[in-house]
Amino acid sequence: MKVKHSNFVDYVKIFCRSGRGGAGSSHFLRDRTTAKGGPDGGDGGRGGHIILRGNKQMWTLLPLKYTKHIFADHGGGGSGNHSSGKDGEDRIIEVPLGTIAKDVETGKTLFEITDNNEEQILLKGGIGGRGNSHFKSSTNQSPHYSQPGIDVTEGWFVLELKVLADIGLVGFPNAGKSTLLSVLSAAKPQIANYPFTTLVPNLGIVQYRNHKSFIMADIPGIIEGAAEGKGLGLRFLRHIERNSSLLFIIPSDSDDINKEYEILILELQKYNPELLDKQRIIAISKSDMLDQELMDEISSNLPKDIPFIFISSINQHGLTELKDLIWKQLN
Repeated sequence: MKVKHSNFVDYVKIFCRSGRGGAGSSHFLRDRTTAKGGPDGGDGGRGGHIILRGNKQMWTLLPLKYTKHIFADHGGGGSGNHSSGKDGEDRIIEVPLGTIAKDVETGKTLFEITDNNEEQILLKGGIGGRGNSHFKSSTNQSPHYSQPGIDVTEGWFVLELKVLADIGLVGFPNAGKSTLLSVLSAAKPQIANYPFTTLVPNLGIVQYRNHKSFIMADIPGIIEGAAEGKGLGLRFLRHIERNSSLLFIIPSDSDDINKEYEILILELQKYNPELLDKQRIIAISKSDMLDQELMDEISSNLPKDIPFIFISSINQHGLTELKDLIWKQLN
């Protein structure tokens, strides 16, 4: 089976270089009335910064996949009459909300972009050198010295995207997450009856009462060993970190509903124990196959401290109640 090319890119490695600061000027005042004036050299301009800016319209790092090298402009040199050089133009990189910048060499997280139009400097441009007018003193009236600009800074950086959503769907492949998202929102995720139909996170806006809404993320299915990188592993577990709440989807035809829930919890715990601090809801999907007696039996075995609900995306049973439950938890 040929894998469909995806426009969703959540990891890129880029090389960036800021602009060099312009050199200060060693200039002396000369005009029709002044043959030997004092120093009037201007300062050099600042080199351009490399800046990351949040853009809520973007959902992928795809544009950066084909732009590996990003350079800012150099600052202009100073000139006579105390004229400063022009600042180098900053290079602004637009990124989706939820983007994290890391230094490749140290592996350290530098910052994350979470708000629209939020700007963070990835690399600072070099400071412009000072002109010779700054170095005039009582002992040196005619300094022939000015500063060069500060040189460029450069390096490799990793940009990682963690999907920002109010609630993330967690479950094994083929649990019914994509179907639920397609019914609750206008999202059109790929749906089929085989594991790993969802290869990238899908986001959908779920409309609620009185024109309110929340964002739901369908994340590729977890398998046992995901925290160690099996299946799609760590590629998608990081997307769960940003969700406010987690909705565990477990199909009613599962061999052991409780065991399935425990495996999902264990994988999240192994990846990042803090994920267990998030609020949770359990939804038993495909419940159109159950009668009341089976529902009662399943209910008696579910964890007592987690709210749960029986749903069916096919006949839309329990979906209004599910939205109420999610909204209550989010607010």
